[in-house]
Amino acid sequence: MKSVTLEAVQNAQKILEKILPPTPLVRNEWLSNLYGCEVYLKLETLQPIGSFKIRGATHRISKLTEAEKKVGVIAASAGNHAQGVAWGARHYGTSAMIVMPETAALTKVSNTQALGAKIHLEGEAYDQSFQAAQRIMKETGRTYVHAFHDPDVIAGQGTVGLEILSQLPGVDYVVTSIGGGGLCSGMGVAIKALKPSVKIIACQAENVSAMAKSLTLGSVVESPNLGTLADGIAVQRANPDMFGILKSVVDRVFTSDEEEIAMNVLRLMEMGKVVSEGSAAIVLGALDRYAEELQGKKVVLLVCGGNIDVNMISRIIDRGLIRSGRRLHLRVRILDKPGSLSKLTALIANLKANILQTVHDRSEMRIRLDETEVELMLETRGPAHSEEVVKALRDACRDVVVIF
Repeated sequence: MKSVTLEAVQNAQKILEKILPPTPLVRNEWLSNLYGCEVYLKLETLQPIGSFKIRGATHRISKLTEAEKKVGVIAASAGNHAQGVAWGARHYGTSAMIVMPETAALTKVSNTQALGAKIHLEGEAYDQSFQAAQRIMKETGRTYVHAFHDPDVIAGQGTVGLEILSQLPGVDYVVTSIGGGGLCSGMGVAIKALKPSVKIIACQAENVSAMAKSLTLGSVVESPNLGTLADGIAVQRANPDMFGILKSVVDRVFTSDEEEIAMNVLRLMEMGKVVSEGSAAIVLGALDRYAEELQGKKVVLLVCGGNIDVNMISRIIDRGLIRSGRRLHLRVRILDKPGSLSKLTALIANLKANILQTVHDRSEMRIRLDETEVELMLETRGPAHSEEVVKALRDACRDVVVIF
């Protein structure tokens, strides 16, 4: 793959700025006060397809010859690149076929179809879908639009870096997620060329962390796919070309576990009023990892996409509430006599905790005949309040088991 230069990114911007206006860069008061630095959110969630992927895909398709447009394009994607290719193909009057994993979020599949693309579901994850797309490409003659391993795609993604420098010339840090590395590499090339002092922090899900591990170890490695909420960056094999670019532009790298990703989706909802997918919210982890280093600095968090399956949101909120200590699940034994359950719920009410769910079980074989077991799901104000509730229940009840 040929190298990507600042000039290539600037040329891509000349093409894209005619059809895609810059996305907002918004200072977040809550996060800024909490972490003692100036936190800005770069809202790629407000792209027409809800993701930065529209930049690279559209730029690549703009380069097609008329003969290539007649045959059409093909791509493999977990969802956001799929929508970017579909949007770009529609804009430039060509057809698109997208190979997606069978596990792809329903909203991403339906949105891609709504943009006019033909969908082919094959494989459990991106890598299997990619192999299928390569096979179909050879059979049909369609032009392949890679999600990241393409200089035109990388240059298109890099335009977000030019926008950040224009919108916030004094930026000190930019935090972005990495999967295949197209966004981070393109943005990194542009930013480092124009303002080398800017530090770039990259993050990936711990459960699928090939590129993060490669950057940490200094050599290309693979990673098993253990499943992640950050499905948009779930790439198991680090590409050597992308690794070569990234190692020259990335200053820090870290991974986040699933509970942290879920918590940060919730935090973006509450503190940023932004609905984001896991691969976008993951960037908030940098504020905790590098809190001391970021003090007083201008920090841009690149919120790369908002295409989250609505059926997943409630599960993510539950995980986030558990991680933040605002959801308490426990079992309590009380005497099996009239008024015992009423006293228990009254105690919880006096503690200002909210009962979300309760299961009253008197048939469990491991409890005494004069006892009954109550399983409770409670909503609290945070870890300290949860501890207060548990202590009070242990003082009042025979046995209290905290499940989480």
